[in-house]
Amino acid sequence: MAREDLPPERILLVEGADDEEVVRHLCRRHQSVPTFDIVNKRGFPALRKAIVPEMKVSGRRAVGILVDGNDAPGARWQSIFDTLRGAGVRLPEAFGPDGAVMEGEPRVGVWLMPGNLASGELEDFVIGLLPADDPVWPRADRYVEGIPAAERRFRPQKTSKAKIHAWLATRAEPRLMGTAIGAGDLDANAPLALTLVGWLRRLFGG
Repeated sequence: MAREDLPPERILLVEGADDEEVVRHLCRRHQSVPTFDIVNKRGFPALRKAIVPEMKVSGRRAVGILVDGNDAPGARWQSIFDTLRGAGVRLPEAFGPDGAVMEGEPRVGVWLMPGNLASGELEDFVIGLLPADDPVWPRADRYVEGIPAAERRFRPQKTSKAKIHAWLATRAEPRLMGTAIGAGDLDANAPLALTLVGWLRRLFGG
């Protein structure tokens, strides 16, 4: 019998509560994903500092790193890979749209939102889960784009966040992004969602 006070064997490090909820609800819709714990590090600086200590925890079998690519995914990859290289992880020669999984003790995986190569963040991933031909999304897009620059209270980098939350507000029961996946308002079987689920299976399986 496993002792409840032992640290989890498989963990996923994330930057914030929204990331945690999106992954949690996505996994509930895909129950074949192996069990793992999600650890919210509340921002990239703290997450990056936690990578090596988390890898060194006794009994740790897999560590996942899920962060936003933001405006410079290449630089974000490099920052993480420099940390992993210093810990002796054998790095891939290149990274692709399926995310990275590196065998070792523990196994380590890296996923950059929204899809590893493109700039963006969690909200851009969630936009990729919108139902095909959704009639409201173009209206939400036009609404946000139509706000004069002088009246905007969000930074240009947060435009996608403003748009997806405008869309979520139109649901019969407005929800957060994660719960919208669980409720079926967002498509858990969209190609981008399935790619992330595939990465989680590769990382935490076995």
